Amino acid sequence: MPRALWWLLIGMVLNVTGGSFLWPLNTIYLHEQLGQPLAVAGAVLMLNSGGSVIGSLVGGVLFDRIGGFRALLVGACSTVVASAALSVWHGWPHYAVFLALLGIGSGIVFPVSSAYAGAIWPEGGRRAFNALYVAQNLGVAVGSALGGFVASYSFSFVFFANLLLYVAFLLIVVVGLRRIPLLPSPKTKRAAEVKTSTSRAVGWALALLCVGYGLCWIGYVQWSTTIAVYMREFHLSVRQYSLLWTINGALIVLAQPLLSRVIRRFMPGMKRQMVIGFAIFAVSFAMLFGADSLGEFVASMVVITIAEMVVWPVIPTVVNELAPQGKAGFYQGIVNGTAMVGRMIGPVIGGWVADELGMKPLIGLLVAFALLAVAASLLYDRWLPKPVGKAEKKTTATV
Repeated sequence: MPRALWWLLIGMVLNVTGGSFLWPLNTIYLHEQLGQPLAVAGAVLMLNSGGSVIGSLVGGVLFDRIGGFRALLVGACSTVVASAALSVWHGWPHYAVFLALLGIGSGIVFPVSSAYAGAIWPEGGRRAFNALYVAQNLGVAVGSALGGFVASYSFSFVFFANLLLYVAFLLIVVVGLRRIPLLPSPKTKRAAEVKTSTSRAVGWALALLCVGYGLCWIGYVQWSTTIAVYMREFHLSVRQYSLLWTINGALIVLAQPLLSRVIRRFMPGMKRQMVIGFAIFAVSFAMLFGADSLGEFVASMVVITIAEMVVWPVIPTVVNELAPQGKAGFYQGIVNGTAMVGRMIGPVIGGWVADELGMKPLIGLLVAFALLAVAASLLYDRWLPKPVGKAEKKTTATV
């Protein structure tokens, strides 16, 4: 990989580690330290997610207009300012305001980093996005593990550690990415045809991808909300539930080399990779129908982790292929915003269905969402120009 991409990956590990110090503890802090009811805590987290949606769209536009380095600098500075304010004023209602602003800053960073990775290493194809995905999840694993440990001493230390890591991310951006020439992406025959196709066809393709992506995020976020509560019905402890996320993070980091070989061997085309990945999501949710023990929940978590490892990196890769010249950031902002919307409304939808109908109907709905995502990934390129000849197949397989 290019040296500049390594700088970006190191920066994103620091950035996500900083965010992961805070996000698992938000509800606990709001409820236990600030004395706010759970409904208010949920509203504050929704504000944070809403800020991330706005930031995603803003970040995408900034990438297209002022370039990757400056856009990333705006996002990094925004997170530093918001986290600095939060480390000083973390009472009520300041906490809600600064957490929403932190969401905007973080929202700017993620689509910019995706578009930047594709621009730094255009010939890398999906490998650039896969490396970014692993870096982000490494940050989640490290931050989540250390956040609780630091909070056991003082929540003030959590805010300070959050600030230090965001400052380190800002320094990485300034030092490593200040003068990075971005090469034009090499265009395959297929990509060239897509760029010259009607904007309506590309718009439909993007919309279908976002629908599938958003539906699976609505399902995925249930693991941190309704499924967590469901596990308690079977007398499984919080420590056992936390073990699931430890397994999730370890698999993402350690199993990546093996899965990469499997993908190259059995999923050479990105469309096939999406279809298989979304189908694995459906299987993972279906496994929950009869789950009533820790081993069965662990098995479902392993399967859904494989699904996300297959799907999450390929979505920004496909979107990067679809994006017209000069619109890569905007398209990445839309797809990243879709994920944030899924994370924002997922707990609301899941909670309502679980309360009104029960967990089994909710699980059935999650399976249906995953199958709809399969259908969306099968149809997304229906209106785009079709590949011509064997040369196209070979090019697609080696992206």
